[in-house]
Amino acid sequence: MTEPTLDPATDYPLSVHRRDLLFTPNGKSIEDITIDAVVAGDIQATDLRITPDTLRLQAQISERVGRPQLGANLRRAAEMTAISDERVLQIYNALRPNASSKSELDSIADELTTQYNATHLADLVREAADVYERRDLLAKSE
Repeated sequence: MTEPTLDPATDYPLSVHRRDLLFTPNGKSIEDITIDAVVAGDIQATDLRITPDTLRLQAQISERVGRPQLGANLRRAAEMTAISDERVLQIYNALRPNASSKSELDSIADELTTQYNATHLADLVREAADVYERRDLLAKSE
């Protein structure tokens, strides 16, 4: 999907002003998410998850109103949607101070780049590894 250029003054909130851009992971329009559809069994749990496209649109809005850190967080969240919940938790635990060596964190960053094309996440992991190294917060080699 080519990301449309949004105007925060007229397009935000997306759920009110740009419903045409919002879809479930299964391709249903946000308009299809109704109580009647839930009761009828037409809505699955996966229909209630946010999509990477929606997260990137929210990132664009955030960046355009001067909140680049929030925008960066939303872009990383968009990348996370391709990673299993189990692996996300493993990576989260690996990012705790003194939990991983620099090479382990570098390996995670490489995995994020090559397996998931999650370059924003990989950059964050590499940054954490560098900061932990400077602050002596890496796991000690055995």
